[in-house]
Amino acid sequence: MKWNIEADDAIRKVPFFVRKKVRARVEKEAREAGRQAVTLADVKATQARYLKNMSSELKGYQLDTCFGPNGCPNRAVISDGLLSKIEDLLKKEDLLGFLKANVKGDLKFHHEFRITLADCPNACSQPQIKDIGIIGACVPRSTAEPCTLCEACVEACKENAITLDTANAFPQIDMDACLYCGKCMQACPTGTIEEGDKGYRVQLGGKLGRHPRLAQELPGIYSEDLVIRIVNACLQFYKKTSKNGERFGQILTPEAFNQISERFQN
Repeated sequence: MKWNIEADDAIRKVPFFVRKKVRARVEKEAREAGRQAVTLADVKATQARYLKNMSSELKGYQLDTCFGPNGCPNRAVISDGLLSKIEDLLKKEDLLGFLKANVKGDLKFHHEFRITLADCPNACSQPQIKDIGIIGACVPRSTAEPCTLCEACVEACKENAITLDTANAFPQIDMDACLYCGKCMQACPTGTIEEGDKGYRVQLGGKLGRHPRLAQELPGIYSEDLVIRIVNACLQFYKKTSKNGERFGQILTPEAFNQISERFQN
């Protein structure tokens, strides 16, 4: 459906975490009203109704993913199954019921627990500013196959984590700089670099708002089963500790982070 310039400018000012929902609602209501294009008046009318009835739209959680399932070529892992498992866990925990019992006044979208799953380090779904951010990882591993020094791996690595040892004809990988995107092994024509461990990086406690902070990453790469256990542990801590809608990032003290980290070390 077409949008005029004023309407499009207005929708861009809506907070990103509800913009997609608001845009879809505007188009639906404009279409039902027989409009051929969305105007600024349509946006304002829908926004007013949407904000008035916000509590009816809440689930208690927000679970987002990146463009990976739609065929993104950058996927380091295939996380489709993990996404459904996390949603099943979130539904089971009844976070909406928890929020209704603990938050004074009307519930807002910012009260919801937020989890994002990204299939690669490009992290289009912004895991760094969510309560729990999960990022796909594919760890490179050197093999005994001879290296031809073609530099394909060097060119593929955006982190400059790979150098070639020309004397021994061997690629050297700086694992501290590596983001586990999997690009080097895809580029290697000889199999000198191959796919090692695959799993997920997990980040905790990110948030926006008046006191924004980036999420802090747990050390290590985690299997799908361990990710579910980490998410469950975080939810239990949140439900036990959060009072009156406090975000996970507000209550996740360094001590609590360390306890979770030590519990799930590989």
